[in-house]
Amino acid sequence: MEKLILFTINDLAKVTNHRSGEIKFGEKMLTVPKGIDPAQFIKTCEAKYVLLGIPEDIGVRANYGRPGAASAWQCAISSIANIQHNRFCKGSQILVLGRLNVSEEMKEVKDLDFNDIDDRSKLSQLVEKIDKDVSHIIFNIIKAGKTPIVIGGGHNNSYGNIKGTALAKGKPINAVNFDAHSDFRILEGRHSGNGFSYAYEEGFLKKYFIFGLHENYTSKSVLDIIKKIEDRVRYTTYDSINIRREKNFNQELILASQFVQTDFYGIEVDLDAIPNVASSAMTLSGFSIEELRQFITYFGKHKNAAYLHICEGAPELCYEKNNHLIGKLIGYLVTDFIKSNNSIEP
Repeated sequence: MEKLILFTINDLAKVTNHRSGEIKFGEKMLTVPKGIDPAQFIKTCEAKYVLLGIPEDIGVRANYGRPGAASAWQCAISSIANIQHNRFCKGSQILVLGRLNVSEEMKEVKDLDFNDIDDRSKLSQLVEKIDKDVSHIIFNIIKAGKTPIVIGGGHNNSYGNIKGTALAKGKPINAVNFDAHSDFRILEGRHSGNGFSYAYEEGFLKKYFIFGLHENYTSKSVLDIIKKIEDRVRYTTYDSINIRREKNFNQELILASQFVQTDFYGIEVDLDAIPNVASSAMTLSGFSIEELRQFITYFGKHKNAAYLHICEGAPELCYEKNNHLIGKLIGYLVTDFIKSNNSIEP
């Protein structure tokens, strides 16, 4: 895992605000000790959940999106470190592994223009490079019997999550995606809009359910593709649930779960599905934060839940005084997942 920048005990101390009479996650979460092999420590430590940050927005840029998702990891870990360690959720269940080292790749894209064909090709090549690194780290975490919680990056990283998990499990996996977009676009070179279609095409993704698709932003070609393979790819739209009220939110949760829970599955969350959350494709209409939390809680409480990925949030696109709120939101989602996942009967 040479592309990993480990999060140290000193890093944790810097982001934890100590207060007399309180115990914060940052005082209890684990980090890999200096000089110890990360892969070995993941296997032997008591933590069940492994936090991994992906501070990049290269896949977003390659998909004509606004950059900014690279800032989510630092914002999130600062918030997570200051959650209260108590009877409801314990920081000692979490190993803060660190972040993917994408500094060189981020330097390379600084002056690239996605409107230029050659530059767009370079962006896709860099996304492919990151794919390999993400899948390698996820493979090691899953193989060690732990559950990855991946924070940051674009939805291009769904490919690495799915591939790494499938390789560790020795078979294709399923995925459920809380998203305004399908991210099942054509195979035109890697970007944040086709992570799932590439994983499907290459045999790592078996079944895929998109929860809350926005009808205005899904092309006819994508809908036609999904219709042809509806035994393996299905969706429900936000409009049908919360606008026309043709479908019921809780009932759709059940239908989606029946589709994916037959095997190991990843839980993917795109924060651009939530109104007014700064992201590459920010929306004014969508599910509430409470509905997202219910979604994660529902899908987290099953033995086949293999990982959680929260992406596309872009704190640097917020008004400065509010840029900590995305980190706080991610903290809620992480603890919702852990609480529900811990309630599974052995």
